[in-house]
Amino acid sequence: MIIRRRNRRTVPGLNTASLPDLIFTVLFFFMIVTHMRNVTPQVRYTVPKGSNLTQMEKKAAIIYIYIGKESTSVNDNDNNGSDNYFVQVNDKIVDISQLKDVIIGERNKLLPDELPQMTVSIKADKNCPMGIINDVKQQLRQANALRINYNATQEKEEK
Repeated sequence: MIIRRRNRRTVPGLNTASLPDLIFTVLFFFMIVTHMRNVTPQVRYTVPKGSNLTQMEKKAAIIYIYIGKESTSVNDNDNNGSDNYFVQVNDKIVDISQLKDVIIGERNKLLPDELPQMTVSIKADKNCPMGIINDVKQQLRQANALRINYNATQEKEEK
């Protein structure tokens, strides 16, 4: 009688043929969903500290206004003069008198369903004179941009 040995069956390897398709699908999903911010501040500012801060939830309809000194300013010691403070809206530096028209132009770029959530976020230097911020607020009022957010960092609690 002939005794045959059974060949041990090996478990077939995992089929990885569809793995590149899955990886590219996930990559394209993240590329489409992720919103890359292209604004580079052209002004230099130090964020003030605050105590009762809240996080913004919807960041889609935000117009950023940066108020600070020019980043290539030669005269860094003059903190009181308002002549060397600049206002930047998104990517361009504008004069305060032109701010109303720029905000209206930015509002026109938004989708109609984003208009009620449109918020103006002011990122001002902590040494910026309040007169400049008041002028900016007056221009925003004239442009009917009434939702304003002031940027600050959390103040550390002392023990």
